[in-house]
Amino acid sequence: MTNNVANKIVVITGASSGLGAEAARHLAALGATVVLGARREDRIKALAEKITSEGGKALAVETDVKDRESVQNLIDTAVKTYGRIDVLLNNAGVMPLSPLENLRVDEWDLMVDVNIKGVLYGIAAALPHMKAQKSGQIINVSSVAGHHVFQNSAVYSATKFAVRALSEGLRAEVKPYNLRTTIISPGAVQSELLNSVHDEATAEQLQSFVPGIAISADSFARCVAFAISQPEDVDINEILFRPTKQQL
Repeated sequence: MTNNVANKIVVITGASSGLGAEAARHLAALGATVVLGARREDRIKALAEKITSEGGKALAVETDVKDRESVQNLIDTAVKTYGRIDVLLNNAGVMPLSPLENLRVDEWDLMVDVNIKGVLYGIAAALPHMKAQKSGQIINVSSVAGHHVFQNSAVYSATKFAVRALSEGLRAEVKPYNLRTTIISPGAVQSELLNSVHDEATAEQLQSFVPGIAISADSFARCVAFAISQPEDVDINEILFRPTKQQL
């Protein structure tokens, strides 16, 4: 697996914790150079320093995926520093679940801005570089909620269904440029997503069962590495995974 991961330049959004941070650690251990984007600059700098101290290669770039110029700077910094971008992992996401009738419209806006527009901004920034290279891979993170609408997930699921639709459209369009696209849809994985649920009843419901079934974030990291590691003529388009215990 390591042969097609080693020496690749991998840009990761939402890299300050959870799935993004674990993917960064795992890919760096396999020999990739990771460029870490997140709002919490102290967290990504500490992670980059930890990776570097262990013999890996990492660069931290403060990034807010809600801001197109910020995402553009992340990608451009990676290309300026390393000469290319091989993989973009659009991982940043938020999940403030709540019933629609509670009208938490600001949270709806946030999910659209981060989960959909943030992905689009990443594509917009990376695609010109990858077209010019005639190589590259864009990995977008959806969710089991992008396949199944569950209680109080209407808006979140809508954003994750959108990620899958965008990714399939992208897959079809980039064939002339030799690019690969992957959707990764995790189930219950240990991360900070539950911390973004501020509706009390929904948060209580989730806390009653999710921690008991959630699997570690390295499960996600291994899926990312698997998709990247394939030979260049193999395009892993979608991975859906859950904890063995997860019913939904």
